[in-house]
Amino acid sequence: MNATDRTPADLLRSALAADPGRPLVTFYDDATGERVELSVATFANWVAKTANLLQGDLGAGPGDRVVLLLPAHWQTAVWLLACSSVGVVADVGGDPTAADAVVSGPESLEAARACRGERVALALRPLGGRFPQTPAGFADYAVEVPSQGDRFVAFSPVDPEEPALVVGGVESTGAQVVERARADGEAGARVLSGLSYDTWEGLSAGLYAPLASGGSVVLCRNLAELSAESLAKRVESERVTVTRTGQ
Repeated sequence: MNATDRTPADLLRSALAADPGRPLVTFYDDATGERVELSVATFANWVAKTANLLQGDLGAGPGDRVVLLLPAHWQTAVWLLACSSVGVVADVGGDPTAADAVVSGPESLEAARACRGERVALALRPLGGRFPQTPAGFADYAVEVPSQGDRFVAFSPVDPEEPALVVGGVESTGAQVVERARADGEAGARVLSGLSYDTWEGLSAGLYAPLASGGSVVLCRNLAELSAESLAKRVESERVTVTRTGQ
């Protein structure tokens, strides 16, 4: 990564320039058996499309607050980097009533309806599938994002010293997120994380630290469904070098 990178979006741009084909996020859902592997290029394409949706269709810009009511999931990671690309504050698990927009998974739709701004729902189904029926009052992410542009240009420059992330009630600037991620990361590490995204530790292990250190993440949802023997096999098959399960 470049020393001049000041925001998480900068880190992604540097990773794309360095080696677009390498794996960045490998996602498992051990309740459904889903496995998805995203290269840097594929992940960056999802981020660009989502940032275009966020900036263009939802009208979000620097200083706006987007509450993310989402679990640790590859699409959540996409939204975090899309928020950084636009310059909006990603408030993980925050109060929808104080948000300019809310992005919700299927289990938090009732809470998300308290948002008076734009509402986006993610089905979190395998292969990025859509809802069988779009929830009332929401845009279905899987319906809206495919038609978005593959390249993103922010309407306004993103200031790395402005707030970028809120998790556990603690606010950080983009520059602070990058600094903490660099401190947490191990160069080139492949990190298996079963941690929730509702703490800095979970966000760092499950996205930011591997991104900042030129590594990759094996992000596991519902890891408790997996036996110790199966976990050990995954660690071996995925060539994991660092494990963060919280157990």
